[in-house]
Amino acid sequence: MKTPGHCAHSAFDPACPICAWHGKVSRRKFVMGTLAGTASFILGARPETSAAAAAPPRLRITNVRVFDGISDVLRKQDVIVHGDKITAVGATDAAEASPMQVLDGGGRVLIPGLIDTHMHLTINASPAEMMNFDVSYLGIRGAVAAKQTLLRGFTSIRDAGGPTVALKSLVDQGVVPGPRIYPSAAMISQTSGHGDFRFNTERNPRFGGGVPGSARSGLTVIADGVDDMLAAVREQLKQGASQIKLMAGGGASSHYDPLDTVQFTPDELRAAVAAAENWNTYVLAHAYNSRSIRQCLQAGVKSIEHGHLMDEDTMRMLVDRDAFLSTQMLTFLSEAADRGEANLAKTREIRAGMDRMLGFARKHGAKITFSTDLMDSLERQRRQSEEFSIRKEWFSSPDILRQATSVAADLLALSGGRDPYPGKLGVVTAGAYADLLIVDGNPLEDASVLADPSANLKLIMKGGSIYKDELS
Repeated sequence: MKTPGHCAHSAFDPACPICAWHGKVSRRKFVMGTLAGTASFILGARPETSAAAAAPPRLRITNVRVFDGISDVLRKQDVIVHGDKITAVGATDAAEASPMQVLDGGGRVLIPGLIDTHMHLTINASPAEMMNFDVSYLGIRGAVAAKQTLLRGFTSIRDAGGPTVALKSLVDQGVVPGPRIYPSAAMISQTSGHGDFRFNTERNPRFGGGVPGSARSGLTVIADGVDDMLAAVREQLKQGASQIKLMAGGGASSHYDPLDTVQFTPDELRAAVAAAENWNTYVLAHAYNSRSIRQCLQAGVKSIEHGHLMDEDTMRMLVDRDAFLSTQMLTFLSEAADRGEANLAKTREIRAGMDRMLGFARKHGAKITFSTDLMDSLERQRRQSEEFSIRKEWFSSPDILRQATSVAADLLALSGGRDPYPGKLGVVTAGAYADLLIVDGNPLEDASVLADPSANLKLIMKGGSIYKDELS
């Protein structure tokens, strides 16, 4: 049997499966190589070198007060890093014989790297820009956003939809600096749902229309019926999704779906959950109103995104089903001017329900994660860290820190067999990834010190590699 790339043809023959395979791979390599080269030029990273300084063989971080991701107290401890993992936490012998680099934290606070469970790294352009440029435009903007996100102290993020699989690969290779990325690939929507961004003049593919532009760019895919849903979920898993994102109710940034609508049928939702579970992962669902959330929970969805219009009975159901609530505040307090008046009205309705919903969440002990969902521009995404200040209206600083570390990490771990970074995240303990921040100020007393990362983050480490060091 001939191996791929070796056959009897001297020129490309589309009828030959070996030629076809070779051509497909070559095109993929060309696209990846072009994006990598362009991003490297922009970001100042070279493909053949790491985007950060190489991690030392062993490193002792000393003179720090440690928040472990769970406790309400700080402990003065040393943290030993070897390679990309933490190997020990606690008192160490300063005269230990084995060679070890020492990093003095100056009495500051050390915390786990931050986690945002709802970002869109490649959706940071206006609708007009996204419609008028090809996917490489989104990819390059995503590479810039990835670097900026890491430098705000977010060492892991769950991307809740968009063409980020290639970006994740480039970050993992060290070509582009950025956080660990849990990609959802394309968001799955029904016709007229929150991910149906066609103009009314564009026919549905079932009725003579072509493939929508948002599907060609990997932003969204339309699925109607169980068969379509199974194909759509399986396609995202094939592309490299670590979990599946469904649009299960109306939204603020789309035109055809009022907030009170319930999207997908129970059978469609159950099919998506079953297909994801067959690949040992889970489904997250965009939903605001109680009916859509309850339908998702009954189908087995494990993460509800947003949820601002949820009633108390539905919140109780979410807690009883051991699901997560990945909700946001800042994005609904800062309006995107180019969404149009009708969509701004929906944003204001969501904002009006926020306080009531968060009260139910606190009362019933919902598992809430830190997430931001900032889109439309790089400028809006740069406001990501402001979420720490805004959450103080509803949560204590220790709760906010846990939302952005250990609780968020528990949600990421639901990817199970599809987890691209199997191991401990969001905690400072032996065996966990060495994703660490050293902070000026005490975020356990006042989480808003994290709202100004440029001033207050003195060390940013991901996987044992240092991306920012201002300790001295």
